[in-house]
Amino acid sequence: MNAGVTIDQAREILLKYIKEENNVKHCRESEVIMRALARHLNEDEELWGIAGLLHDIDWELVADDEEQHGIKMQEILKDEGVSDELIQVIVSHVGGFTKHFPESNRQTKFEHALAAAETITGLIVATALVRPDKKLSSVEVKSVKKKFKDKSFSARVNRDVIRECEELEMSLEEFIELSLKALKEIADELGL
Repeated sequence: MNAGVTIDQAREILLKYIKEENNVKHCRESEVIMRALARHLNEDEELWGIAGLLHDIDWELVADDEEQHGIKMQEILKDEGVSDELIQVIVSHVGGFTKHFPESNRQTKFEHALAAAETITGLIVATALVRPDKKLSSVEVKSVKKKFKDKSFSARVNRDVIRECEELEMSLEEFIELSLKALKEIADELGL
């Protein structure tokens, strides 16, 4: 699959549409987890990283009306030269989230990976933020698993979407470990 854009172009596109620091960080977190998954699954690391980086490109434009998430995204990505195939993968992560995309039709490993990766970022970051030092370095896999089981903790994080890691032939524990390790590698950049 051709992305239609390079990783450097994707970074420029991201900063053109995403201005809030926490939103940029979320996209970067998604990128590094997607890259780690690509390495693990012998997939195209740059392609998967671009998907992670651009997956919420419309978020700040639709934040007041989350139901539009995914609609504006398609237009932006097409205008910026992203390939139709990659747009399809990126939009798939919205499946089941809005009335425009009421159910998930994710079928490929790439689509399941993006949905699970961008979702677990919230759980891992929230787990770090409740630690006394608020640092990723003190977060362990068992801590994230414990928070995963507590449905009231970071309640907006959809555990079923995270479980899509099983479609990658990875256990939840393996997925958490890979994701946490990836985020720890950019902890300074994230301020965590």
